[in-house]
Amino acid sequence: MEHRYKTIIRYVGMTMLMMTLLTGCGNAAKPVKADIKDFHDSVFGESTYIFTPEDEPEQVQAVLDELYASQESNQFGEKRYAVLFMPGEYDPSIQVNMGFYMQVAGLGLTPDDTRIGNLSCLARWLSDDPSNHNATCNFWRGVENINIGSNTVWAVSQATSMRRVHIEGSLYLHDDYGWASGGFLSDSLVDRMVDSGSQQQWLSRNCNWGTWMGENWNMVFAGIGDNNAPKGTWPGKKYTAVETVEEIQEKPFLTYDEEKGYGIFVPDTRKDSTGISWDKDIAGTFVEMKDIYVAKPDVDTAETMNKALDEGKHLLLTPGIYSLTEPIVVDHENTIVMGMGLATLESNDGTVCMKTADRSGIKVCGLLFEAGEKKSETLLEVGYDASEETAGKEVPVLLSDLYFRVGGAAMHKTQVDNCVMIKSSHVLGDNFWVWRADHGDMVGWELNQAKNGIIIDGDYVTMYALLVEHFQEYQTIWNGDYGKTCFYQCEIPYDVPAQDSWKSHDGSVNGFASYYIADDVTNHEAWGLGIYSFNRDATVELYSAMEAPECEGVKIHNICTVMITGNPGISHIINDSGSAVMTAGAREVICEFENGEIVR
Repeated sequence: MEHRYKTIIRYVGMTMLMMTLLTGCGNAAKPVKADIKDFHDSVFGESTYIFTPEDEPEQVQAVLDELYASQESNQFGEKRYAVLFMPGEYDPSIQVNMGFYMQVAGLGLTPDDTRIGNLSCLARWLSDDPSNHNATCNFWRGVENINIGSNTVWAVSQATSMRRVHIEGSLYLHDDYGWASGGFLSDSLVDRMVDSGSQQQWLSRNCNWGTWMGENWNMVFAGIGDNNAPKGTWPGKKYTAVETVEEIQEKPFLTYDEEKGYGIFVPDTRKDSTGISWDKDIAGTFVEMKDIYVAKPDVDTAETMNKALDEGKHLLLTPGIYSLTEPIVVDHENTIVMGMGLATLESNDGTVCMKTADRSGIKVCGLLFEAGEKKSETLLEVGYDASEETAGKEVPVLLSDLYFRVGGAAMHKTQVDNCVMIKSSHVLGDNFWVWRADHGDMVGWELNQAKNGIIIDGDYVTMYALLVEHFQEYQTIWNGDYGKTCFYQCEIPYDVPAQDSWKSHDGSVNGFASYYIADDVTNHEAWGLGIYSFNRDATVELYSAMEAPECEGVKIHNICTVMITGNPGISHIINDSGSAVMTAGAREVICEFENGEIVR
């Protein structure tokens, strides 16, 4: 996105912080050379590194620097890595720098069980110019379940997650105020300040901090309660506050128990929650490795993984790319399917990458889904056998940190009808990026083709951080009742070739709404939506950013449209309501929409 947030305030110490982080990035020049095989574990394969507090800091740093040198600018590469820290306190000189397809995690039960000195995600890789700080392409990485004992720069955009982290300093969501387009922070404690700086939009869910500074287009805070959420709301401020999180289950995570060894900890579902989940009793279930099948990309196929799932095993996919000619099928209730290091499921021969039955408690987490050359109907189908008999689940289906990509990384045409179909009812979605690529290889209106991003047919589906971009028709289609979205971000397609090829319904309406709620839906609620236009390749109009039934049960709180650049822009916000954005940088809002009318 071509937008820079400018501020009068420059915080004291920011320059020193950036110099410190840059010094840390320079550690690769040291003569220390570690044997990286020393840090592998036979359980998780050669793309997983496991450190202990007893390891020599110089060797740990050498391995981290080697990984960062490989991954700093490896936007569409094939390497994937998980970097795991055994519980304990590490030498404060160690600097973890985050590149593409890197997952960094502590293996304790709480973040404070594993303490490292420094972690950062900078944005210098886009240019040799040291003054460049553009983080708008800092995708596909995550950090979780760890204590960071210093100020932290986390300059990211979509397809990233910072979860279950304790930062003993301040958190900067930008690289020296360069462009940034994120993002997602959950279940985390920041002792001092969070500075969002140039971030265009952001969701913070169930977090605590000292204070929050910064706003831009759409900043959403859910489950913050009295924990220092910033004051004010639209139209004057860009803040949307949802006081409690009605229902959430935190993402399962890999952990190490001194008696039981490795396992997956599954946090309990929380209702009407505020703040972090790990400051008091740690409620959940430990799943032992004997009940988990560990998949490896150079060994496993859908056939071997399905055999393990049929036997009642959970599935842990180690880092890498899994090329699939048949779907992974999840049929048993309470099954966990979890990826490490952005494990990627690649569609081959038009296959659906994964199908889940409509069963209570299924959890799918930490995966990147990739469209293939032959058209698939979808990449992830949740509830392929959904019916009225399966709708009343006590334990929700959980979908956490799931990313979908059509084009950009392939050297061939990519095709899919849509990326995600949710047919199950009672589903919790927590951090999605559904992306038809706007840059990379083989990108164009006829080269990477996908009509829709996500289609939701089930009832009682709740999405936290739903980000959907650049699809050729509707980005999001919501057919189910009692749906909820807390934070939505979307850019309509950049590459529409002409208005005649981009008209919805009977051809009388220009463009396809980003967020479409079906006419027969009677109850839907959403908070903090941002829908943006950048007409790069042609002069086209989007008539309305959102289409919604005009009934009492449909309520929208704080929705904005922004015209980044290009002409003419977006004419309406919801249906026929809301002012147009027709000039670069223009932003228009509706604060409250209910019963088919603008309330505020």
